[in-house]
Amino acid sequence: LSTVVVLASLRVITAKNPVHAALFLVLAFFSAGGIWMLLHAEFLAIALVMVYVGAVMVLFLFVVMMLDVDFAELKQGFLSYMPIGILVALVLFGELALVASAALSAGGAPIAIAPSGPPEVTNAEAIGRVLYTDYLLVFQMAGLVLFVAMVGAIVLTLRHRSGVKK
Repeated sequence: LSTVVVLASLRVITAKNPVHAALFLVLAFFSAGGIWMLLHAEFLAIALVMVYVGAVMVLFLFVVMMLDVDFAELKQGFLSYMPIGILVALVLFGELALVASAALSAGGAPIAIAPSGPPEVTNAEAIGRVLYTDYLLVFQMAGLVLFVAMVGAIVLTLRHRSGVKK
């Protein structure tokens, strides 16, 4: 699954067609969801697939198809951004090397994690209990913000046409 995530991610940034890039991104999200399932984080896997594939990717495809963006024009100034891209890539690889060296210096010792709770409680149930007890107000406020954003997007894209019944 991790190999599929890496290869699909590479195809996202190298695909010439933006729709193909979006489909490779969907593949990467599903594979990352599979990795979360293998780590017994079912809620995170389902949330990743539902939120990113179900909402973000559909919105991305909608915008790409609706705006009819000229991607050849966008790629014209690519070489002028190359030094900044190389700098960001070097920083990223430096961080990866730092993490890899820390993992190698641990000598294969397992990472200490917090104890998981009783075995009869699933991951999704434990997260649900915390969300709907300790963080209920924050959870509801986040839902309200998303709702307002959705209504705002609809209002901004609404076109008034003559002769259409409302």
